[in-house]
Amino acid sequence: MRVAMLSPIAWRTPPRHYGPWERVTSLLTEALLKRGLDVTLFATADSITSGKLESVCQRGYEEDRSIEPKVWECLHAANCFSKAHKFDIIHNQFDYLPITYSGFVKTPVLTTVHGFSSPRILPVYKRYNKKTYYVSISSADRSPELDYAATIYHGIDIENFSFKNNHEDFLLFFGRIHNDKGAREAIEIARRCKRRLIIAGIIQDREYYREFVEPHINNEDICYIGSVDPVKRNELLGSAYVLLHPINFDEPFGLSVVEAMACGTPVIAFNRGSMPEIITPGYDGFLVDDVEGAVKAVESVDDIDRRKCRETVENRFTVDKMAEEYIKTYESVINRHLLNGGNLC
Repeated sequence: MRVAMLSPIAWRTPPRHYGPWERVTSLLTEALLKRGLDVTLFATADSITSGKLESVCQRGYEEDRSIEPKVWECLHAANCFSKAHKFDIIHNQFDYLPITYSGFVKTPVLTTVHGFSSPRILPVYKRYNKKTYYVSISSADRSPELDYAATIYHGIDIENFSFKNNHEDFLLFFGRIHNDKGAREAIEIARRCKRRLIIAGIIQDREYYREFVEPHINNEDICYIGSVDPVKRNELLGSAYVLLHPINFDEPFGLSVVEAMACGTPVIAFNRGSMPEIITPGYDGFLVDDVEGAVKAVESVDDIDRRKCRETVENRFTVDKMAEEYIKTYESVINRHLLNGGNLC
Protein backbone atom coordinates (compact mmCIF):
# COMPACT_ATOMS: atom_id res chain seq x y z
CA MET A 1 0.00 0.00 0.00
CA ARG A 2 1.36 3.42 -0.99
CA VAL A 3 0.58 6.11 1.59
CA ALA A 4 1.17 9.85 1.40
CA MET A 5 1.49 11.05 5.00
CA LEU A 6 0.82 14.78 5.13
CA SER A 7 2.26 16.27 8.32
CA PRO A 8 1.80 19.79 9.68
CA ILE A 9 4.74 22.17 9.20
CA ALA A 10 4.55 24.19 12.42
CA TRP A 11 7.39 22.06 13.80
CA ARG A 12 9.81 19.46 12.53
CA THR A 13 8.51 15.88 12.24
CA PRO A 14 9.25 14.44 14.75
CA PRO A 15 9.39 17.56 16.94
CA ARG A 16 12.46 18.44 18.97
CA HIS A 17 10.28 19.22 22.01
CA TYR A 18 6.71 20.53 21.49
CA GLY A 19 4.60 19.48 18.50
CA PRO A 20 1.92 16.89 19.37
CA TRP A 21 0.47 16.53 15.85
CA GLU A 22 3.93 16.14 14.35
CA ARG A 23 4.85 13.61 17.03
CA VAL A 24 1.83 11.41 16.33
CA THR A 25 2.42 11.70 12.57
CA SER A 26 6.02 10.56 12.97
CA LEU A 27 5.14 7.66 15.24
CA LEU A 28 2.49 6.41 12.84
CA THR A 29 4.72 6.85 9.79
CA GLU A 30 7.54 4.79 11.27
CA ALA A 31 5.15 2.10 12.52
CA LEU A 32 3.59 1.74 9.07
CA LEU A 33 7.03 1.49 7.44
CA LYS A 34 7.95 -1.33 9.82
CA ARG A 35 4.83 -3.16 8.65
CA GLY A 36 5.91 -2.98 5.03
CA LEU A 37 3.79 -0.08 3.79
CA ASP A 38 5.34 2.29 1.27
CA VAL A 39 5.04 5.63 3.07
CA THR A 40 6.16 9.04 1.84
CA LEU A 41 6.25 11.69 4.54
CA PHE A 42 5.37 15.20 3.41
CA ALA A 43 6.89 17.46 6.07
CA THR A 44 9.55 20.11 6.64
CA ALA A 45 12.92 19.52 4.96
CA ASP A 46 14.68 18.99 8.31
CA SER A 47 12.27 16.19 9.26
CA ILE A 48 13.53 12.70 10.00
CA THR A 49 12.05 9.46 8.66
CA SER A 50 13.21 6.01 7.61
CA GLY A 51 10.91 6.33 4.60
CA LYS A 52 10.85 8.82 1.76
CA LEU A 53 10.68 12.53 2.59
CA GLU A 54 9.01 15.17 0.43
CA SER A 55 9.32 18.84 1.36
CA VAL A 56 9.04 22.39 0.08
CA CYS A 57 9.38 24.20 3.42
CA GLN A 58 12.83 24.12 5.00
CA ARG A 59 11.87 24.48 8.66
CA GLY A 60 8.81 24.71 10.87
CA TYR A 61 7.29 28.17 10.96
CA GLU A 62 7.12 28.07 14.76
CA GLU A 63 10.88 27.49 14.77
CA ASP A 64 11.66 30.12 12.13
CA ARG A 65 9.38 33.16 12.37
CA SER A 66 10.59 34.45 8.99
CA ILE A 67 8.44 31.73 7.39
CA GLU A 68 4.90 32.89 6.58
CA PRO A 69 2.61 30.06 7.76
CA LYS A 70 -0.27 30.29 5.28
CA VAL A 71 1.99 30.71 2.25
CA TRP A 72 4.04 27.62 3.01
CA GLU A 73 1.08 25.57 4.22
CA CYS A 74 -0.56 26.14 0.83
CA LEU A 75 2.62 25.20 -1.05
CA HIS A 76 3.10 22.19 1.23
CA ALA A 77 -0.42 20.85 0.62
CA ALA A 78 -0.19 21.56 -3.11
CA ASN A 79 3.05 19.58 -3.35
CA CYS A 80 1.37 16.54 -1.85
CA PHE A 81 -1.80 16.71 -3.93
CA SER A 82 0.13 17.29 -7.15
CA LYS A 83 1.59 13.81 -6.60
CA ALA A 84 -1.68 12.19 -5.53
CA HIS A 85 -1.69 9.77 -8.48
CA LYS A 86 1.36 8.01 -7.02
CA PHE A 87 -0.49 6.91 -3.90
CA ASP A 88 -3.33 4.62 -2.86
CA ILE A 89 -4.37 7.00 -0.09
CA ILE A 90 -3.47 10.43 1.26
CA HIS A 91 -3.50 10.66 5.04
CA ASN A 92 -3.95 14.30 6.03
CA GLN A 93 -2.72 15.08 9.54
CA PHE A 94 -2.76 18.86 9.38
CA ASP A 95 -6.24 20.25 9.76
CA TYR A 96 -8.75 21.65 7.30
CA LEU A 97 -6.69 23.35 4.55
CA PRO A 98 -5.65 20.18 2.64
CA ILE A 99 -9.26 18.97 2.58
CA THR A 100 -10.06 21.75 0.12
CA TYR A 101 -7.67 20.12 -2.39
CA SER A 102 -9.39 16.73 -2.19
CA GLY A 103 -11.93 17.41 -4.94
CA PHE A 104 -9.16 17.76 -7.52
CA VAL A 105 -7.73 14.25 -7.13
CA LYS A 106 -9.02 10.70 -7.56
CA THR A 107 -6.98 9.37 -4.64
CA PRO A 108 -9.03 8.97 -1.43
CA VAL A 109 -8.17 11.44 1.32
CA LEU A 110 -8.37 10.44 4.98
CA THR A 111 -8.14 13.25 7.55
CA THR A 112 -7.35 12.72 11.20
CA VAL A 113 -9.28 15.43 12.99
CA HIS A 114 -6.96 16.40 15.83
CA GLY A 115 -9.61 18.68 17.26
CA PHE A 116 -11.60 21.69 16.16
CA SER A 117 -9.66 24.86 16.99
CA SER A 118 -12.86 26.86 16.49
CA PRO A 119 -16.43 26.28 15.28
CA ARG A 120 -15.52 28.64 12.45
CA ILE A 121 -13.48 25.93 10.69
CA LEU A 122 -16.36 23.42 10.68
CA PRO A 123 -17.77 24.63 7.32
CA VAL A 124 -14.77 23.13 5.53
CA TYR A 125 -15.33 19.74 7.13
CA LYS A 126 -19.04 19.90 6.39
CA ARG A 127 -18.46 20.94 2.77
CA TYR A 128 -16.34 17.86 2.09
CA ASN A 129 -18.16 15.48 4.41
CA LYS A 130 -19.53 13.34 1.57
CA LYS A 131 -16.39 13.58 -0.54
CA THR A 132 -13.65 12.59 1.87
CA TYR A 133 -13.11 10.52 5.03
CA TYR A 134 -12.59 11.49 8.67
CA VAL A 135 -11.05 9.81 11.72
CA SER A 136 -11.76 11.18 15.20
CA ILE A 137 -9.21 10.79 17.99
CA SER A 138 -11.89 10.30 20.65
CA SER A 139 -15.61 9.78 20.80
CA ALA A 140 -15.96 13.01 22.73
CA ASP A 141 -14.52 15.02 19.85
CA ARG A 142 -16.95 13.82 17.19
CA SER A 143 -19.16 16.45 15.57
CA PRO A 144 -22.78 15.33 15.09
CA GLU A 145 -22.69 17.10 11.73
CA LEU A 146 -19.97 14.85 10.30
CA ASP A 147 -19.59 11.21 9.27
CA TYR A 148 -16.53 9.27 10.45
CA ALA A 149 -14.67 6.26 9.11
CA ALA A 150 -13.36 5.38 12.60
CA THR A 151 -12.31 6.59 16.01
CA ILE A 152 -8.64 5.83 16.64
CA TYR A 153 -6.91 6.84 19.85
CA HIS A 154 -3.36 8.17 19.69
CA GLY A 155 -0.65 5.68 20.54
CA ILE A 156 2.78 6.36 22.01
CA ASP A 157 6.19 4.70 21.72
CA ILE A 158 5.90 3.14 25.15
CA GLU A 159 9.45 1.76 25.05
CA ASN A 160 10.71 5.36 25.33
CA PHE A 161 8.83 5.95 28.58
CA SER A 162 10.48 4.36 31.59
CA PHE A 163 8.25 2.93 34.28
CA LYS A 164 9.09 4.21 37.76
CA ASN A 165 7.53 2.69 40.82
CA ASN A 166 9.40 5.12 43.05
CA HIS A 167 8.57 8.79 42.72
CA GLU A 168 9.38 12.19 44.16
CA ASP A 169 6.92 14.46 45.94
CA PHE A 170 6.41 17.22 43.37
CA LEU A 171 3.24 17.79 41.37
CA LEU A 172 3.66 18.25 37.63
CA PHE A 173 1.89 20.42 35.07
CA PHE A 174 2.99 19.38 31.58
CA GLY A 175 1.46 21.29 28.69
CA ARG A 176 1.28 24.59 26.85
CA ILE A 177 0.85 27.67 29.02
CA HIS A 178 -2.65 28.71 28.05
CA ASN A 179 -6.00 29.03 29.79
CA ASP A 180 -7.21 25.90 27.97
CA LYS A 181 -4.67 23.74 29.76
CA GLY A 182 -5.19 25.21 33.23
CA ALA A 183 -1.75 26.25 34.47
CA ARG A 184 -3.45 28.80 36.74
CA GLU A 185 -5.59 26.07 38.31
CA ALA A 186 -2.57 23.79 38.72
CA ILE A 187 -0.81 26.51 40.72
CA GLU A 188 -3.87 26.94 42.93
CA ILE A 189 -4.07 23.18 43.53
CA ALA A 190 -0.39 23.01 44.48
CA ARG A 191 -0.62 26.00 46.83
CA ARG A 192 -3.66 24.57 48.61
CA CYS A 193 -1.95 21.17 48.92
CA LYS A 194 1.25 22.89 50.09
CA ARG A 195 3.24 20.89 47.57
CA ARG A 196 5.92 21.83 45.09
CA LEU A 197 4.79 22.25 41.47
CA ILE A 198 6.94 21.97 38.37
CA ILE A 199 5.49 23.53 35.20
CA ALA A 200 6.83 22.43 31.82
CA GLY A 201 5.64 23.56 28.39
CA ILE A 202 5.75 26.29 25.79
CA ILE A 203 4.25 29.70 26.55
CA GLN A 204 1.44 29.92 24.04
CA ASP A 205 -0.37 32.87 25.61
CA ARG A 206 2.12 35.50 26.86
CA GLU A 207 -0.50 37.68 28.53
CA TYR A 208 -1.95 34.69 30.40
CA TYR A 209 1.56 33.69 31.51
CA ARG A 210 2.43 37.20 32.74
CA GLU A 211 -0.82 37.60 34.67
CA PHE A 212 -1.52 34.15 36.12
CA VAL A 213 1.72 32.16 36.11
CA GLU A 214 4.83 34.34 36.29
CA PRO A 215 3.91 36.15 39.56
CA HIS A 216 3.88 32.80 41.38
CA ILE A 217 7.19 31.46 40.09
CA ASN A 218 9.88 31.44 42.79
CA ASN A 219 11.88 28.37 41.69
CA GLU A 220 11.16 26.78 45.03
CA ASP A 221 7.45 26.06 45.49
CA ILE A 222 6.48 26.92 41.91
CA CYS A 223 9.05 26.24 39.18
CA TYR A 224 8.78 26.88 35.45
CA ILE A 225 11.36 25.01 33.35
CA GLY A 226 10.11 25.72 29.82
CA SER A 227 9.61 23.18 27.07
CA VAL A 228 11.61 19.98 27.43
CA ASP A 229 13.10 17.40 25.09
CA PRO A 230 12.09 13.69 25.13
CA VAL A 231 14.83 12.72 27.61
CA LYS A 232 13.83 15.34 30.17
CA ARG A 233 10.15 14.60 29.49
CA ASN A 234 10.68 10.96 30.44
CA GLU A 235 12.49 11.93 33.62
CA LEU A 236 9.86 14.46 34.69
CA LEU A 237 6.82 12.32 33.97
CA GLY A 238 8.27 9.32 35.77
CA SER A 239 9.45 11.21 38.84
CA ALA A 240 6.25 13.17 39.50
CA TYR A 241 3.94 12.29 42.35
CA VAL A 242 0.98 13.02 40.09
CA LEU A 243 0.25 14.84 36.82
CA LEU A 244 -2.24 17.71 37.16
CA HIS A 245 -4.41 18.16 34.09
CA PRO A 246 -7.02 20.80 35.07
CA ILE A 247 -8.21 21.59 31.55
CA ASN A 248 -10.66 24.37 30.77
CA PHE A 249 -11.81 23.02 27.42
CA ASP A 250 -13.16 19.79 25.98
CA GLU A 251 -9.80 18.31 25.02
CA PRO A 252 -9.94 15.92 22.04
CA PHE A 253 -7.17 13.75 23.49
CA GLY A 254 -4.38 14.14 26.04
CA LEU A 255 -0.97 12.88 24.97
CA SER A 256 0.67 14.04 28.20
CA VAL A 257 -1.95 12.10 30.17
CA VAL A 258 -1.08 8.86 28.39
CA GLU A 259 2.66 9.57 28.55
CA ALA A 260 2.49 10.14 32.31
CA MET A 261 0.61 6.88 32.85
CA ALA A 262 3.18 5.05 30.72
CA CYS A 263 5.77 6.11 33.31
CA GLY A 264 3.52 4.90 36.11
CA THR A 265 2.35 8.35 37.17
CA PRO A 266 -1.35 8.78 38.01
CA VAL A 267 -3.29 11.71 36.56
CA ILE A 268 -5.78 14.08 38.15
CA ALA A 269 -7.83 15.67 35.37
CA PHE A 270 -10.88 17.86 35.13
CA ASN A 271 -13.77 15.74 33.85
CA ARG A 272 -14.06 17.23 30.36
CA GLY A 273 -13.69 16.16 26.75
CA SER A 274 -11.92 12.84 26.23
CA MET A 275 -10.70 12.45 29.80
CA PRO A 276 -13.39 9.88 30.77
CA GLU A 277 -12.29 7.79 27.78
CA ILE A 278 -8.67 7.75 28.94
CA ILE A 279 -8.76 7.72 32.74
CA THR A 280 -10.44 5.09 34.90
CA PRO A 281 -11.09 6.76 38.28
CA GLY A 282 -9.38 5.03 41.18
CA TYR A 283 -7.44 2.75 38.82
CA ASP A 284 -4.99 5.02 36.98
CA GLY A 285 -6.07 8.46 38.15
CA PHE A 286 -9.01 10.64 39.14
CA LEU A 287 -11.62 12.72 37.34
CA VAL A 288 -12.69 15.84 39.23
CA ASP A 289 -14.95 18.81 38.57
CA ASP A 290 -12.92 21.66 40.05
CA VAL A 291 -9.88 22.74 42.07
CA GLU A 292 -11.49 21.61 45.32
CA GLY A 293 -11.99 18.13 43.91
CA ALA A 294 -8.41 18.02 42.67
CA VAL A 295 -7.06 19.00 46.10
CA LYS A 296 -9.00 16.14 47.68
CA ALA A 297 -7.84 13.72 44.98
CA VAL A 298 -4.17 14.50 45.71
CA GLU A 299 -4.72 12.97 49.14
CA SER A 300 -5.73 9.67 47.51
CA VAL A 301 -2.92 9.34 44.96
CA ASP A 302 -1.05 6.83 47.13
CA ASP A 303 -4.01 4.46 46.69
CA ILE A 304 -3.18 4.12 42.98
CA ASP A 305 -0.93 1.23 41.94
CA ARG A 306 1.53 2.80 39.53
CA ARG A 307 1.82 -0.50 37.64
CA LYS A 308 -1.86 -0.21 36.74
CA CYS A 309 -1.17 3.15 35.10
CA ARG A 310 1.44 1.51 32.90
CA GLU A 311 -0.91 -1.36 32.08
CA THR A 312 -3.56 1.08 30.85
CA VAL A 313 -1.17 2.34 28.19
CA GLU A 314 0.15 -1.09 27.31
CA ASN A 315 -3.39 -2.32 26.70
CA ARG A 316 -4.94 0.71 25.01
CA PHE A 317 -2.55 3.43 23.84
CA THR A 318 0.48 1.98 22.07
CA VAL A 319 1.74 3.01 18.65
CA ASP A 320 1.35 -0.63 17.53
CA LYS A 321 -2.35 -0.60 18.32
CA MET A 322 -2.76 2.77 16.59
CA ALA A 323 -0.95 1.55 13.47
CA GLU A 324 -2.99 -1.63 13.16
CA GLU A 325 -6.25 0.32 13.44
CA TYR A 326 -5.14 2.80 10.80
CA ILE A 327 -4.17 0.02 8.39
CA LYS A 328 -7.64 -1.49 8.74
CA THR A 329 -9.17 1.93 8.15
CA TYR A 330 -6.99 2.55 5.08
CA GLU A 331 -8.11 -0.75 3.58
CA SER A 332 -11.76 0.00 4.30
CA VAL A 333 -11.54 3.52 2.85
CA ILE A 334 -9.74 2.38 -0.30
CA ASN A 335 -12.27 -0.40 -0.91
CA ARG A 336 -15.23 1.94 -0.34
CA HIS A 337 -13.69 4.52 -2.62
CA LEU A 338 -13.19 1.98 -5.42
CA LEU A 339 -16.68 0.54 -5.05
CA ASN A 340 -18.14 4.01 -5.38
CA GLY A 341 -16.10 4.90 -8.43
CA GLY A 342 -13.86 7.28 -6.54
CA ASN A 343 -16.72 9.05 -4.76
CA LEU A 344 -18.02 8.61 -1.25
CA CYS A 345 -21.65 9.05 -2.26
